[in-house]
Amino acid sequence: MNTRTDLALSTLQGQRVSIVEMGARDGLQNETTQLSANVKAGLVDRLAASGLQRIETGSFVSPKWIPQMADSDQVFAAITRLPGVRYSALTPNMQGFERAMQAGVDEVAVFAAASEMFSQKNINCSIQESIRRFTEVCAAAKSAGIPVRGYVSCAMGCPYQGDVSAEDVAMAVRELMALGCYEVSIGDTIGTGTPHHVQSVLSRCLQETGPAQLAMHFHDTYGQALANLTAGLQLGLRTIDASVAGLGGCPYAQGASGNVATEDVLFMLQGLGMETGIDLPRLIDTSHWICTQLNRRNQSRVSLAGLPVARGI
Repeated sequence: MNTRTDLALSTLQGQRVSIVEMGARDGLQNETTQLSANVKAGLVDRLAASGLQRIETGSFVSPKWIPQMADSDQVFAAITRLPGVRYSALTPNMQGFERAMQAGVDEVAVFAAASEMFSQKNINCSIQESIRRFTEVCAAAKSAGIPVRGYVSCAMGCPYQGDVSAEDVAMAVRELMALGCYEVSIGDTIGTGTPHHVQSVLSRCLQETGPAQLAMHFHDTYGQALANLTAGLQLGLRTIDASVAGLGGCPYAQGASGNVATEDVLFMLQGLGMETGIDLPRLIDTSHWICTQLNRRNQSRVSLAGLPVARGI
């Protein structure tokens, strides 16, 4: 590393990072095994008990599109809510928002793509048109005092058009913030980003808003997620989306990993001397438990290797 990078990393020590746990929603919705609502609720409870304070618990979308999330209302009814923990859900329309309110959701999320071709192929409209569809949801959430989080997918590349302009990513961030999103998560959906690319895109987004309003949602398809997260931390971002056990694959790369594993992120952050308030050994236990429920291999390198005794972690 050069001296400038070493100095930047040294300034991270003692700073706090907020982890948004995606395993119960973004992770499980991409798993082929269907779990019961009680098992899903058990996962959420275990995650909260490990110290995670932001947990995306479900998604109120049409069961036709995402059958794994059809029982989200039952999951919310079954969880044991801990004080200080925010339980959120994805709500793409007013019908989903109303169901989320009935379930007692603490926060809702809406989403857009930074790729025009992705937006056209998936929902047959432009990026700006897709975001405007959330106007009613965001207005209703504001009236109800419910915070709204935004997601921007395909920020580092698209499975259809390839390269994505940083200007398009910034535009999506700007539009979502204008709707009332308090935070926008920048997603590397296909995992092709590299640290230099990530810093370039995030630097452009930082011209639209401050680092406290941006989050990082990086997939590990090409093994770049931890390096990319470090690049974002150096720019001042302090919110990271991650999924316990690396649940969820990349739908555009057969057999590839998707979400970066929460345990791996925590291990890296501990090495940087950053604070999270999360009990890593307890999270590792949860990681192995959910993989047993899914009958699948754990994707977390930290969970598979175990914690080194010599480090006293």
